[in-house]
Amino acid sequence: MNEDPLGLDVVYIQAKRYAPDNSIGRERIQQFAGALVGQGANKGVFVTTSSFTKGAVEYAQRVPQRIILIDGMELTRLMMRYGVGVRTERTIELRRIDLDYFEEVES
Repeated sequence: MNEDPLGLDVVYIQAKRYAPDNSIGRERIQQFAGALVGQGANKGVFVTTSSFTKGAVEYAQRVPQRIILIDGMELTRLMMRYGVGVRTERTIELRRIDLDYFEEVES
């Protein structure tokens, strides 16, 4: 994915659809970091529907490449925030009295 229109900065993405109890471990993040190095990339995003182990998170924070980890909970928040893969079920409109409308006018 190109981060800018000229393609000067490329961000690599890896996504895994795993069951909630199948966490991504340090080894997977090491493999991803190695793939980034192999491509000459400095930035990567690793997305999973499950979670990351503590070792995976610590490793991602230590490597020179910038690796963003997005777990299932964060993925859900992002989907809701940006309206991706979700639909509005119900909209509620709240109204209140506009007191300025009823202000007395001096004559």
